[in-house]
Amino acid sequence: MGGTVENTGFSAKVTDIDKVTVSVTVLSDIFGVTDSRVRQMAREGIVERAAKGRYNLKDSLKNYILALKVAGEGSGIADLDSDINIDEEKAIHERVKRHISELKLKTMKGELHKAADVKEVMTDMLAAFRTRTLAIPSKIAPALEDRDANYIKERLLAECTEALSELKDYDPQMFYPDEYVGGVDDE
Repeated sequence: MGGTVENTGFSAKVTDIDKVTVSVTVLSDIFGVTDSRVRQMAREGIVERAAKGRYNLKDSLKNYILALKVAGEGSGIADLDSDINIDEEKAIHERVKRHISELKLKTMKGELHKAADVKEVMTDMLAAFRTRTLAIPSKIAPALEDRDANYIKERLLAECTEALSELKDYDPQMFYPDEYVGGVDDE
């Protein structure tokens, strides 16, 4: 399924909506707003864009409900006896949105990396290093037969240095999540 649910006329049981993405039309239908309003909410950071033309359903619903609560509090729908300062709450909300935008920008620039991306890249790098290191004995053992200690030491050092060189080069693009590969979409 890959996170999307196609309308085939059959009902499908969805047990995990974390990766379910929907189109702008579906979100606008759920929220009861226009497609352009959904796009505007995406620019405001309320609706979570997963890919060009696709939106993360779970996060978008959560953020939309939060935005409605904040808007409801601003219109006097909140409990009148509460000590909530609407202007302060809106300012906090705006600060959070700005902070999220700053973090997304840093991620796009390669200055900040998601933990899942770091884990994936580092796991791949260390697995390759492990494989290369474990291959050293079988690779050079025949060449070391009947050699003096200096030659063996130099050859082992060269092989270890070559294996370690795979770990020395930091490339921020290795850590870019898929959504930023090829640039930023500004639908």
